[in-house]
Amino acid sequence: MMLGQRIRLRPIEREDVPRFVKWFADEETRSYLMMHLPLNLAQEEQWLERNNAAGDEQAWAIDVQPQDATMAPWDLIGSCGFSRIKWRCQWAEAGIWIGAREYWGRGYGTDAMRTLVRWGFNTLNLHRICLHVYADNLRAIRSYQKAGFVEEGRLREHDFRNGAYRDEVVMGLLRHEWDALAAADKAATGAA
Repeated sequence: MMLGQRIRLRPIEREDVPRFVKWFADEETRSYLMMHLPLNLAQEEQWLERNNAAGDEQAWAIDVQPQDATMAPWDLIGSCGFSRIKWRCQWAEAGIWIGAREYWGRGYGTDAMRTLVRWGFNTLNLHRICLHVYADNLRAIRSYQKAGFVEEGRLREHDFRNGAYRDEVVMGLLRHEWDALAAADKAATGAA
């Protein structure tokens, strides 16, 4: 388990799968993912089995601790992880999604991405982390920029959805850039 400021990342469990399936059924949630059709329970369970067996993919559940003490101690809101890990070249592709709409735009995705990136650089010894995001997903792009990612390129009119083409943005972050951001954060908070 990895702790962020307001989130925790933990292995995805089989009991998480029905919530993922419910969230994937939502067209708006799915419109920001690289998938066009919802998944059923069997398909999502197969993905979980493949993910648990693959050495080049690592997925994590994103939990938050609710402010309301009457709720469960932690609440599942989405997932994140690395795919296409290239161990020899020390890079991976990051992905994240917040399925629980009530948590959109509240900084949880940024916290989760920072936690994932920190783990990728400090534990997995990655040198580079990249990601792909649709150009119309401005909330996600701002979140990635807050985590240190910069735009590296654009695949023009790469996706077709709802009768229109849209660009796909490629963003990346290098280890030395992350180290500089982490040092600046420590200096700003007065930490040693």
